Amino acid sequence: MKSISKGAPAQRIVVLGTGGTIAGLASSPRALTYEAAQLGVEQLVAGLTGSPSVETLQVAQLDSKDMNWSVWKALAGAVDASLRRPEVGAVVITHGTDTLEETAYLLDQLLDIDKPVLLTAAMRPANSLEADGPANLRDALTVAQAAMSQGLGGVVAVMAGRVWPARQVRKVHTRAIDAFDGGGVAPLACLVQGEMQGAMGSWPKPGGLGLKRLAPHAAPRVEIITSHADADGWMVRAMLGHTDAGELKGLVVAGTGHGTVHAGLTRALEEAQARGIKVWRSSRVMRGGVEPRADDVWHASGGLTPAQARVALQLSCLGVPSRE
Repeated sequence: MKSISKGAPAQRIVVLGTGGTIAGLASSPRALTYEAAQLGVEQLVAGLTGSPSVETLQVAQLDSKDMNWSVWKALAGAVDASLRRPEVGAVVITHGTDTLEETAYLLDQLLDIDKPVLLTAAMRPANSLEADGPANLRDALTVAQAAMSQGLGGVVAVMAGRVWPARQVRKVHTRAIDAFDGGGVAPLACLVQGEMQGAMGSWPKPGGLGLKRLAPHAAPRVEIITSHADADGWMVRAMLGHTDAGELKGLVVAGTGHGTVHAGLTRALEEAQARGIKVWRSSRVMRGGVEPRADDVWHASGGLTPAQARVALQLSCLGVPSRE
């Protein structure tokens, strides 16, 4: 682990790097295409002036579209090890935007130490004329310091001057700098030009289940199926026909509206459920969520996105209850 501070204050911040656009480079400052995960986290932090006492550790170096269970386990282990050090007051994770909501949710469910964990990312590569990574990372460090001073713990995401709770954060725009929101909930805090505006809202409480619970397990196979016009269950039946020894553990259906499912797809999902496969209901609509109904036969995933619901169902298959 590389320290970039000469001091040794009682509470320092560990910045864990995983790659992503925040560490990406384009062929020129004006280019629209770029390669993610080119700069190390030490380089990202070293470019900030006046940063607090910070240590860096490169956990992974990948485009977050390629996030996987093994990286999650390594990241969870690094977060756990960092937070258990008494001199560490917070962890900041540099991440890609594509799967940030999934990683944030996973850590939120498993974190059992009441210290702040903040994920940040970027929508533009590091050498873009519109590079937003430095401001987002600086904001994350600012929020981390504020959270430490107020004794706040839990997982949040810091993007475009807003702080979002991990269970609600989601990517809602493919290109905009301000690409994230909370699915209808208000941000916990806002920053303007790096300065906190007002008091922070109520932070999410850590799950208390333990990040190390992830370490010994292989990833349960859980897939997402979308309900749409003409959905006849063909994909579900194809999976059932190619599942060896009960490999498929769960299905999350991204339904229409309030989690409604096409009749043809419903029949196939009922067949899957009859074979012992867990079926959860979510919505392809990004705001509003899916609440339980009196006649539910499938678990309603609440305010989770389909991608977050998939993580929750994976954890459920491992015996970890959802806090949603």
